Amino acid sequence: MGLTEDEDVQRMLQGSLLWKVKARGGSRARLFRLQEDGVTVCFEGRFRRARSPQSFSVAHIEGLRQGRQSEGLRKHGAAFPERHCFSLALKGRRKNLDLAARAEEDARHWVQGLTKLMARLQAMSQMEKLDHWIHGVLQRADRNKDNKMSFREVKSMLRMLNIDMDDVYASKLFKECDRSGNERLEGRELEEFCRRLLRRPELEELFGRYSGEDRVLSAEELQDFLRDQGEECSLRQARAIIRTYELNEKAKRQDLMMLDGFMMYLLSAAGDILNQEHTEVHQDMSQPLSHYFISSSHNTYLTRNQIGGASSTEAYARALRAGCRCVELDCWEGSDGEPVVYHGHTLTSKILFRDVIESIRDSAFEKSPYPVILSLENHCGLEQQATMARHMRAILGDRLLTQPLQGQDPHHLPSPELKEKILVKGKKLPELWQESQGVPFLLDPEEEEEEEEEEEEEKVKERSPRRSLQSLQEIKPLQAKDASQVSPELSALVVYCQAVPFPGLAQALRHPQPCQVSSFSERKARKLIKEAGPALVRYNARQLSRVYPLGLKMNSANYNPQEMWNAGCQLVALNFQTPGYEMDLNAGRFLANGRCGYVLKPLCLRSPPGEGSRRLALHIRVITAQQLPKLNRDKGSSIVDPFVRVEIHGIPADCAKQQTHHKLNNGFNPRWEETLRFQVRAPELALVRFVVEDYDSTSCNDFVGQFTLPLPSMRQGYRHIHLLSRDGASLSPATLFVHVRSKSL
Repeated sequence: MGLTEDEDVQRMLQGSLLWKVKARGGSRARLFRLQEDGVTVCFEGRFRRARSPQSFSVAHIEGLRQGRQSEGLRKHGAAFPERHCFSLALKGRRKNLDLAARAEEDARHWVQGLTKLMARLQAMSQMEKLDHWIHGVLQRADRNKDNKMSFREVKSMLRMLNIDMDDVYASKLFKECDRSGNERLEGRELEEFCRRLLRRPELEELFGRYSGEDRVLSAEELQDFLRDQGEECSLRQARAIIRTYELNEKAKRQDLMMLDGFMMYLLSAAGDILNQEHTEVHQDMSQPLSHYFISSSHNTYLTRNQIGGASSTEAYARALRAGCRCVELDCWEGSDGEPVVYHGHTLTSKILFRDVIESIRDSAFEKSPYPVILSLENHCGLEQQATMARHMRAILGDRLLTQPLQGQDPHHLPSPELKEKILVKGKKLPELWQESQGVPFLLDPEEEEEEEEEEEEEKVKERSPRRSLQSLQEIKPLQAKDASQVSPELSALVVYCQAVPFPGLAQALRHPQPCQVSSFSERKARKLIKEAGPALVRYNARQLSRVYPLGLKMNSANYNPQEMWNAGCQLVALNFQTPGYEMDLNAGRFLANGRCGYVLKPLCLRSPPGEGSRRLALHIRVITAQQLPKLNRDKGSSIVDPFVRVEIHGIPADCAKQQTHHKLNNGFNPRWEETLRFQVRAPELALVRFVVEDYDSTSCNDFVGQFTLPLPSMRQGYRHIHLLSRDGASLSPATLFVHVRSKSL
């Protein structure tokens, strides 16, 4: 990693005794040590009992916080001084690691060291990541740690690399590299063996096509290649690319590019399938909120399923770090006058409302400066509603929007330029409300849809033989008699997002109310789309609508968000804690515009019935894959038989999928050279999902990796795709290499 001499990293390599604070209280001393690869951290009991050490990768650290800032350390870390504590938030579904050091100095070394390693990983080129990965595999395969590799160890390494290489060919390659003839590869011999393994014949052929017989690319020849890629490029720009990526100093001085430099270029961000301009906020952010898709979460407090899963403030931090801009709080009466957040009528654990608001305050604008909406599903009585309002004002301070913007019509929605502000979505008292008239009865906007779902849930519970579900009938949340009323204190915090029951499309289109928001279950939204899709699009051009998953899905499954986006729905709320293709689509939708959580809707959804863009013929040639991860299966860790599926998600007429044939026993460098063809009628709404699976003739194929992006953000030409795991973590150095071509019809 190039940080071997760093004092903090040195201390991590030596190892430290840290206390691991458990989620349910208590702590255990563990020896934490950074491994020689500079990426893996292992930890085990002080006395090294039989249990094998656990580990995590620095690449999977999503956030690092000093002090007692995590939920676990706030609850159970009081025994340790604040400055001895730190916590690591890990990507995917792994729990936080809450840690306490013996001394402040130890905690500082680990926090500073991990921060440096994370930054170094982020800055690494793909070639560096590849070298680093190979180095790690070599270390694991060298069983006797003599820095030499026998043929047996080389065979072991090949299996680690996901290659089932023929023994005869492997032996031939081994002997060719064993210059010393001592039946051991070391130093330069090992380097040569790895270099041969990492050859990219398809890139060599591509390079040869443009460089000609001399196998050297001039600036003019590079310019030709870039033009064929669909990139306008001057001779001056071509020379700048050579100076940036060429490794050979002599060639660089002569404005020439060798094969290694060409590979470096294609493996860099410049060769990525995602348009790099779209990794920054580049869209018009001055339009009303109703003109944007807004990344939204359902049951944000849950870490697992909605029947018996744990509620956690960390779930809010995780969603907000993932770019979510609308989070949900199910608020219920709690003991000691303190409202709580949890999934009512279930076995999910409860968390204090004030703790949730603190977590939102700390994480809201860590990844995006654009406004956050708090979607309140309120089941509290008047007194605890007033407490909720007090907590929000006290904790959020100036970030909480409590008044309409000056100089703007208060009956029109603001734009996302309302940076670092938090908006409350909830019930609101009528403007002409008088105290003497008493508190009016206001229906919870989600109660209408949820009533019939709850009835169905109860029927499911009654039919279920499982005791845990039957016992849910006995559980009743503590509610006040006036839970359907709204307090003036809470009402005053609702400025632009007043939650109301849906009045029907005819009424809503005749009398639009831009600052009113209605919620729809996925079933009701589908019914509206089927019966009056164009009218719903017109409605969504003026007002916000929120769609949420059916409550009876006990495993917190998600619905396909694409059909809701097609109708212009903005707050398409998903269970962020449930990985799957639905969350892949959500991550893909909000990948563009700098992952800020707001994406401008196409013109046809902002000013209906405006015309969409022209139809596209899309041709994707799947060429090769590189360094696909091995799958850990119960039946043994076998070499994968990969195939690639390309899916188009868009309007119903555009939804399609095609796949390549599978390649037997090769996850290291499989080659397909297969072209998949699509016609896309509404490209401005389409998402493209690349999926790699392991073919299995007798059971379901196993997921290997995927990447999803908006079609308008996809670049043409020869491109690399960096694959992600099921829960969205990087699978570096795993890539796909494709050629993309599209033309208007």
